[in-house]
Order: sequence, then structure tokens, then C-alpha cells
Amino acid sequence: MAHADHGPKYLAHHFDTPKQQFESAKLGMWLFLAQEILFFSGLFVAYGVFRTWYPESFSVGSHLLDWKMGALNTVVLLFSSFTAAMAVRAAQIGEQTGVPEKDQHKLGGRKWTSIFLIITFFCAAGFMVVKYLEYSHKIHVGTLPGQFFGHPGFDMASVAGAEFYEEMEKAGALAYESGGHATVPFHLRTFFGIYFVMTGLHGIHVLIGMGLLLWILKRNASGEFSAEYNTPVDIFALYWHLVDLIWIFLFPLLYLID
Repeated sequence: MAHADHGPKYLAHHFDTPKQQFESAKLGMWLFLAQEILFFSGLFVAYGVFRTWYPESFSVGSHLLDWKMGALNTVVLLFSSFTAAMAVRAAQIGEQTGVPEKDQHKLGGRKWTSIFLIITFFCAAGFMVVKYLEYSHKIHVGTLPGQFFGHPGFDMASVAGAEFYEEMEKAGALAYESGGHATVPFHLRTFFGIYFVMTGLHGIHVLIGMGLLLWILKRNASGEFSAEYNTPVDIFALYWHLVDLIWIFLFPLLYLID
């Protein structure tokens, strides 16, 4: 059946109306996001279990992370959520040809949709650059997961600061004297294993989002989106908000909680 008989050209043949198509896409994305939440929930549970088992190691590990870089990335992602939402608004307003200037909405139409999407893309790129710098430093000093932790010449005192390291040594000695286990340095590899898994998977989601942004930008430039059809922009924004939300939990748990 031709689109002329079935409906607008953006309406897929297996849907009856644009509204049905939009609601189906939105429901599908919410189901996908629910799966993503379950996926990361398992990792957060693992974090909680290991933190309960090795609290001293996790305390030391959090001090070995650069909270300023983490805070910068948090601000960048929060701002990118705002620009993603503004892109949705601009797409929903659509082109305003023929509308009197006094009645036109500001920041609407294809141009502003592209501008906000491009800003979102560069925010995501900035986030990944900061993560690259963080990862590079950790590889250099040897704060790596599992058997890779601590290359020859690794000195935790020089990484964490001599004064802080001395305090942790005292805490380890007290734990040993009271019947505990002075295993702070050893279980740091556990902390960094969780750190790299959680932030690495989150980073993969950011990269996927960047790819989706390029795809949506290309479609927007070709004039596919309008006030009547902007589902891909809306769906992407939902995905991006979840990526930001996950980081909002990762940042305090890994960088701030002592």
C-alpha cells in the first residue's frame, strides 16, 4: 500500500496512526531503559557487597581517584541533559514558516535542533576526553584491576600522598591488632576492578550515544524531522538522560563516599 493511501511518509506500514507509532516507540524505549537499570543495578549491588567486605580498601581507593575530574564530568553531563531536552523542544516546535514573527517560538526549528544536538555531542566528547585522561593516569601509576594492579616501582604513598598513606597504615595496624585483616593494599585491586567495569560500561554507553547523535544530526539536516514527527530526537533524549542518571550515582559512590 502506498504511503499516499496509508498516511504520512514517516508512518511505518505496520502502524495505523502517527500517534500509535510514537507511543509504541516510547514504550519500547522505556522497556529498554528498564533493562538497563536492572543491568546496572547488579553492578551497584556488587559494589555494595564488596564495599561492606573491604571498607578500608574502598576508602583508600576513593582517595586515589581525582574527584575534581569526576565533578567536572558531572557538570558536563548535566549540561548535556539540558541541551538534549532543548533539542527535543526545538524539534517539537518545528519550522515556523508563515507564522508572524511576534507569534514565533524562540529556539525552535531544524537549525536550533542541530545546534543543541551538536552541543550535546561535544559535551559527550568532553566527558570521554576527561575519562581518557583519568584512565591514562591510572595506567601510568599502576592503579589497575586484579593482577595488573601495581607495576614495578608502584608506590602508593606517592600516589595517595604520604600523610594519607601513613594514616591508612595505622588503620591497618589497628585492624590487625583487633583481630581484623590489614589487607588494604591488596584489596585495592578489587576496588579498581569495580571502578573500571562500572565506568567502562558507562563510557561505552556514552560512545553509543555519540553515534546516535551523529545519526540523528544527519537525519535532521536532511529535513526528516518536524513538529509532527520528531520521535528519534525524543527517544534519544530519554536514553541520554538515563546515561546521565547512572553517572550521578557513580560519581558519589566511587569518588566521594569515604
